[in-house]
Amino acid sequence: MENKKNLIKQDPEVTKIINKEAKRQSEELEFIASENYVSPAIMEAMGSVLTNKYSEGYPGSRYYGGNAVVDEIENLAIERAKKLFSAEHVNVQPLSGSPANAAVYFAFLKPGDKVMGLKLDHGGHLSHGHPVNFSGMLYNFVQYELDSKTGRVDMEKVREVALRERPKMIVAGYSAYSREIDWAGFKKIADEIGAVTFADIAHTAGLIAAGLLENPVPIFDVISTTTHKTLRGPRGAIVMCKEKFAKQVDRAVFPGMQGGPHDHITAAKAVAFGEALQPEFKVYAEQVIKNATAMAEEFLQRGYRVVSGGTDNHLLVVDMTSKGITGKECEIVLEKIGISVSRSTIPNDPNPPMNPSGVRFGTPAATTRGMKESEIKQVVSWIDDAINDRNEDFKLESLKEEVKNLCSKFPVPGIKL
Repeated sequence: MENKKNLIKQDPEVTKIINKEAKRQSEELEFIASENYVSPAIMEAMGSVLTNKYSEGYPGSRYYGGNAVVDEIENLAIERAKKLFSAEHVNVQPLSGSPANAAVYFAFLKPGDKVMGLKLDHGGHLSHGHPVNFSGMLYNFVQYELDSKTGRVDMEKVREVALRERPKMIVAGYSAYSREIDWAGFKKIADEIGAVTFADIAHTAGLIAAGLLENPVPIFDVISTTTHKTLRGPRGAIVMCKEKFAKQVDRAVFPGMQGGPHDHITAAKAVAFGEALQPEFKVYAEQVIKNATAMAEEFLQRGYRVVSGGTDNHLLVVDMTSKGITGKECEIVLEKIGISVSRSTIPNDPNPPMNPSGVRFGTPAATTRGMKESEIKQVVSWIDDAINDRNEDFKLESLKEEVKNLCSKFPVPGIKL
């Protein structure tokens, strides 16, 4: 395992559990669209002495002493993020995706204001107005849907909802949508009614940074993203905006939503942005999309229904009812053979959210391990076999050994067993 000599000595119980998870990650396949593996350099930054510091405020204006060095790392993260996304202003302090989105709402809205977002079961996110989430409780969300036939965003229908409801903000960017987004189309609709445009690019930020998907940052008023997923950085988030909104966004993050930032994570964000600025990151991102496309095509060839008929990015949603199994049942079966996925609703899903009809697959993590189209197609064949033979324990055990053997050929960065 990794060198943890101090942890082993002080707390062997925790060490044992961490080592168990390292073994699981190494010997199993990760196809959850929101997960990835960070580089050893990012891992080291997260474990640095910067975790010892409190730094409420912003560079040059802190509420604690001893922050000259922290200012350097935060400024470096900001400058790299600006360069990566062509952003006018970047706040690198948000602790995660939902807190970043909360800060955006706090910066531009008052409780009760009307906002428009995509319905959760159509591919939106909890923080885009679901009734059980803070966003749906604090703000008056109205929602648009995907086209029932194409599984895509219909911009004319979006415009109809916007003109009828006249929201103060329009949210675009999703957690389970596999197609390119018409950012300019959303901006045009928003301008027609005087609405703020908010892009949540948490899932596709790495593909956007690599120049493979259109960048909404120069188009939209405000943009949030997590720094993991396709961006392959630490668990965290950033908010980007036009310079004219910088003060209200910064005030919304601190002191509005949070206190001191996590400086060790800020350092890891800076490392991740630096990695994403390198030419090899674009090669990686290109392979992520190639692998997702190959995965969708293989599922289609095997008779599965893929929502929207394919993918333009890193993920796809597969309707499992075409094979007589629900999303939850499929997730459980695949975990038995060492493949992690996440159940997902499909548009107008007749099943409940805890046991929906679909499964969401993503290729960022497998691609980080070095897998390409041929390996992805092999994985789909194993998935198909597991679903068809889900009641045959012997066959599932055999498939698990196949998965483990493939994993041994593609080690996870930073994990040494």
